[in-house]
Amino acid sequence: MEFFNDVGTDPLKPSLFELIAQEQLRDLLQPALKYVLAVFAQRYPRYLLRIVNRHEEFYATIMLLVERHYLRKHNASFSENFYGLKRRRRPYIETDRAKEAVGGIPLGEALRGQEIWRSLLFLVGVPYLRAKAHDYYEELGGGVNSDVMDDGLDAHQVRVLTDESIKGKLRRGFKIVYPWLNMTFEVWLLVWNVAYLFDQTPFYRPWLRWIGVDLRRLGVEDFRAASLAAQKKLSPARKLNLMAKIRRLLLTSPRLLLDSLRLLLPTAIFFIKFLEWWYSPGSPARSLSSSPLGPAIPPPKILPPHPQGIPFDKTAYGMCPICHGSINNATALPSGYVFCYRCAYDHVEKHAKCPVTLLPARVWQLRKVLV
Repeated sequence: MEFFNDVGTDPLKPSLFELIAQEQLRDLLQPALKYVLAVFAQRYPRYLLRIVNRHEEFYATIMLLVERHYLRKHNASFSENFYGLKRRRRPYIETDRAKEAVGGIPLGEALRGQEIWRSLLFLVGVPYLRAKAHDYYEELGGGVNSDVMDDGLDAHQVRVLTDESIKGKLRRGFKIVYPWLNMTFEVWLLVWNVAYLFDQTPFYRPWLRWIGVDLRRLGVEDFRAASLAAQKKLSPARKLNLMAKIRRLLLTSPRLLLDSLRLLLPTAIFFIKFLEWWYSPGSPARSLSSSPLGPAIPPPKILPPHPQGIPFDKTAYGMCPICHGSINNATALPSGYVFCYRCAYDHVEKHAKCPVTLLPARVWQLRKVLV
């Protein structure tokens, strides 16, 4: 369906699907980084646990540096540059020369400081605020099914719902209004996407008009200019001595690192997705581990009932040992025996032990069994 945006005399106008693809890449970066940090934080909690707890702030700081570098050097965000796009300072009057250009950044179209900081506001600031708002909404119990919780709501959420102070009322108001605001925002973006698809507007996002830029494809002249710039940097470096080359390398290493993210970050994302697939329940790793080539690990033996515990009938499958009825909302204790959730909760809360084996147990150790 790319013909929607290729009709006409502007071959450098990107299609809507290219723009959505680069946004999806940008949306994958944060969960990928959080997953990596969470894995390493289990081994080095002293150094990384605080970063994981403040992940939104950490990610926003990192992306502020990365996006600022790419906007200043490539006139594009990280994901836009990855998909061969650039931001152009839109002229007040669109001339034929600008419409028929096949690349390059003509004089007066490069991003200035004003466009760069406005772009950073919507590339980093707005996603950060939306992520914090969503986290706060979930903290208040929004979007969480009470069936997956032991008693529906925890103590903090109960206080929020029953607090009659001004702060409590504002929290409840935010919990009610947030889903509607989020839905309105998404519908607003959808309307602009449809308008861009049918050439009703040159901006696929409404804030690009306020920033004063539009998105273009990289052309032949862009790649030619990048190649010439790289050759100019290499020619003086050949005449330098060893110490000067080392000093030059140290000074340019941060920029080289940021430029290398164009390949490193997407590769890391694909590698993480591969690991998630490899270790998923239906992956080849599971089938190889259960193949006849290696010995199968036997299941652990069930703990025998205690003589002073309640009697347990092994033949009464699906029956709760406490109430002697069908198990409702199956819940397992650390001993491995399964009961009704309400029966297990009441008994453990009162006696702090398994009713069959008399082993110590706590309420927080109850685990629901998905049948």
